[in-house]
Amino acid sequence: MTENSVTRDEREGKSLFLVMQIAAWGGFCAGVILCLLRLGNFSDSNGYLMAGIGFLVGSVFVYMIGTAMNLVHKRKSESE
Repeated sequence: MTENSVTRDEREGKSLFLVMQIAAWGGFCAGVILCLLRLGNFSDSNGYLMAGIGFLVGSVFVYMIGTAMNLVHKRKSESE
């Protein structure tokens, strides 16, 4: 590969990681807000609480997937 395509691939990997990171933090903030909206009714029938916990768990997975993709992308560009 040429030097130009390697730097372009690095930029694309960094921008993808940034988008995943923003999505993860957005999901985390949405989860916290949803959990705090109706915290008084702490039961499984509270839809806001259940959705908030889902957003919190999902944001961790999105962040982990973005980090893994970034590491794989870095390793691929280093091997080339």
